[in-house]
Amino acid sequence: MILYEYPFNERIRTYLRLEHLFRRLGELVPREHPLDHHYALATIFEVMDVAARADLKSEVLKDLEKQKAVLNGYRGNPSIAEDRLDEVIHQLDRCFTALHQQAGKAGHDLTENDWLMGLRSRIGIPGGTCEFDLPAYYAWQHKPAAERRHAVETWATSLAPLAESIHHLLKMLRDSGAPQKVMALAGQFQQNLPQGRTYQLLRLRIDDTLGLIPEISGNRLMVSVRLMRHEADDRLHPATEDAAFELALCA
Repeated sequence: MILYEYPFNERIRTYLRLEHLFRRLGELVPREHPLDHHYALATIFEVMDVAARADLKSEVLKDLEKQKAVLNGYRGNPSIAEDRLDEVIHQLDRCFTALHQQAGKAGHDLTENDWLMGLRSRIGIPGGTCEFDLPAYYAWQHKPAAERRHAVETWATSLAPLAESIHHLLKMLRDSGAPQKVMALAGQFQQNLPQGRTYQLLRLRIDDTLGLIPEISGNRLMVSVRLMRHEADDRLHPATEDAAFELALCA
């Protein structure tokens, strides 16, 4: 099964982009090859670019507070395990405190590192980090793997409060949706959304052996899925057969 996700607003779109970058960073940092650490640094710079939005930090803090208020509303409910509830609320409190205490935007401390900022200004240029352009960076890439890895881990630490906050917020959002089996007739599916409830994320699981790719669109009123197939001409063509998949709407 392949899972596709579609955000209904720009805030969740930004959260998903950051999660994607943090996952990539988590894969690259533990490795040993200089090329892996090169792309780990490039990923750190991408996170800083995405997190440069002036209102991102305040949005994340507001969402953490909102989720904590929702969870506190479950206190006293006999079907809720109080110890588990306390644990989740404590996690949100820890995320809120760490992010709130961090000065500036994610990665702000790194902007004071002239060596890193010199690399950042060149890394987006095709071939811009060659040894004749950045000899100091070329020398750094020849250091022992453990030394490079420790340096990248240290630089990535400033992103940890944002990464943990995004992780918990998206986990709670995803847990709010219940998957249901639906059928796309002749490769097309549409569903009107219930009024009075604002959905933030659509999750779609489809059997990868079908060879179908969903093109998803949606707004506050309805969602639409068109199934496509990657043909031999390297183009996507509309599928015409009926196909089943799982759909979850998360509020």
